[in-house]
Amino acid sequence: MAPPAGERKGGTGPVSVRPLGEADLDRADEIFRVAFGTFLGAPEPKTFFGTADYVRTRWAADPQAAFAATVEGEVVASNFAVNWGSVGYFGPLTVRPDLWDQGVGRRLMEPVMDCFDTWENRHLGLFTFSHSPKHLELYRRYGFWPRFLTAIMKKQVAGSAAVPGRVLYGQLPAAEQPHALSLCRALTGAVYEGLSLEREIVATHAQGLGDTILLQGAGSELDGLAVCHCGAGSEAGEDVCFVKFGAVRPGPEAANRFERLLGACEQLAAERGLGQLDAGMNLGRPDAYRRMVDRGFRTWLQGVTMHRPNEPGYSHPDAYVIDDWR
Repeated sequence: MAPPAGERKGGTGPVSVRPLGEADLDRADEIFRVAFGTFLGAPEPKTFFGTADYVRTRWAADPQAAFAATVEGEVVASNFAVNWGSVGYFGPLTVRPDLWDQGVGRRLMEPVMDCFDTWENRHLGLFTFSHSPKHLELYRRYGFWPRFLTAIMKKQVAGSAAVPGRVLYGQLPAAEQPHALSLCRALTGAVYEGLSLEREIVATHAQGLGDTILLQGAGSELDGLAVCHCGAGSEAGEDVCFVKFGAVRPGPEAANRFERLLGACEQLAAERGLGQLDAGMNLGRPDAYRRMVDRGFRTWLQGVTMHRPNEPGYSHPDAYVIDDWR
């Protein structure tokens, strides 16, 4: 996501780009909140997103993929690249509001595109505001094309019956976690060749942001997985369980597996005492979207995912995946 960043120059000193350091995180977090709060018309932009944290969590997950733009030595913008194996995306890209439309955001596209080249991701993407021509035009210049709308959805947690075969990654003995990650890679690779959530699973566990649900299937396969952030200090925020990524094994029973995964996510939220369950759904996955609506999910924020190349990736009718690339 990114507030508008255009091509007009002037009004600032030279813009420099460098890695985002730990000492920069408070300032980058403030700019992130003010930028989004200002763009969306929040009465108090500095408190936008509440206790949710996107900046520190993403920096800690991969400091080498976090970048700052500075003017006269002061941090004025930041951006983050994310590596999901064959898939890469970036964000949040945020610029101090008084510097919008002066090319700062464009400067921060350069290092993330370099990351994608280094990682050799095959499918690239981002989430942005569908009603903003500035966003769409900026990213189009880098080869990204708007695809389907993506709904950020929420529902009130009503409690959930125990889902059979549910295991939490964080409760596995350390010796068993590498095998679990291997099973997760096999599942996501079946959804889209080379897709891997290993970095998200490990970062969520290492930072204490939440946990990853593993749904055991017949034999040695996984039926599903969901990387969930829980509560304040994570990307979820206070009283929220956020499904950052979820997927089930493709095939004839995928829809049933998806229903089971949704139940397992609600069970985790209830166990953690969280009142709201959030999840993003690309509308290129219509049956998955309908099933979430039938369970009581409602859209509270809507954007569009932009893809490079202009292909669906894993956002197609047979895919039962939860994500939003914010």
